[in-house]
Amino acid sequence: MALSSARKAAMAAVAVAALGGVSFFGASASEAAPGPAAHTASVPASVPASAVAKRSVSAHRQAPPVVTRVIGKGRVDGHRWSVALEFHRTLPKGYTLPTLPDGASVPGTSLLCQRMYIGGVRIDHQGGPWSDCQPVTGTNDPAPAGEMGLWGLHDKGLDGTRLMVANPEPDVAYGLITLADGHQIKATTVTVPGTTYRAWAAPIPAGQTITAVDQYDNHHNQLTHDTNWR
Repeated sequence: MALSSARKAAMAAVAVAALGGVSFFGASASEAAPGPAAHTASVPASVPASAVAKRSVSAHRQAPPVVTRVIGKGRVDGHRWSVALEFHRTLPKGYTLPTLPDGASVPGTSLLCQRMYIGGVRIDHQGGPWSDCQPVTGTNDPAPAGEMGLWGLHDKGLDGTRLMVANPEPDVAYGLITLADGHQIKATTVTVPGTTYRAWAAPIPAGQTITAVDQYDNHHNQLTHDTNWR
């Protein structure tokens, strides 16, 4: 269950409702930024083309089909919490791409899942194994960038113990959440190895109200300032 800042227009009509709440992992708070430019490594003339091809094929074969990276974890309100991004290089068996109003399938060759737990219970588990997952194209699809949401086990993330998870733009190094009591929570951006998919996550204790969410780059320059959370 979540409260997110926006939903991409292309996904607006796609139903992703789960029992007891609606998943907004496909929502976007801002326009997606273009992915980083690809860099082509130079190859010495003395290296045979066949050797380069073999290395490329070998690296491709060794790439794991599923890569999981823990974004954050700890304890809050006496409960363990954790957030991880789970990247599937190909669409997993049993997963079906959502459809658009015209009947066409949402584009995507891979799957990016946001696995969130509070007290050992996965948020939005009622929606099945693929709730809080969204289709992406390859390892550097810019679509998820800019997303941010509040997630919880009760009342769509509006009360109780909650988790704030952001999938920020490439230049965001960390997020800083300021609570009404003056306490601040800092969360560092973590990237899934071999991809451009990144996130930061922080726990919000029960009964606390958010006054501001700010994001900064590596030089501590403020990039965003948002007061539309509670």
